[in-house]
Amino acid sequence: MPNSDLLPSLLSKRYENQLALEASIMELSGWIEQRDSAEVADNIRGALHTLDENEEFIELSLAVLIAPD
Repeated sequence: MPNSDLLPSLLSKRYENQLALEASIMELSGWIEQRDSAEVADNIRGALHTLDENEEFIELSLAVLIAPD
């Protein structure tokens, strides 16, 4: 398998990891908020907003890279 064939799989796995990290961090922010640290939880959610903003671009890019010719 040529190295160029690995790129779509690599990017797909990287994206899956990003989603898993985002989900786990959201769980932690809820736990932090329950312990009266709403400001910290808000800061976490604000940082995660960047992931949400980039998600559509990543999905579209992967679709283009993975699509058969």
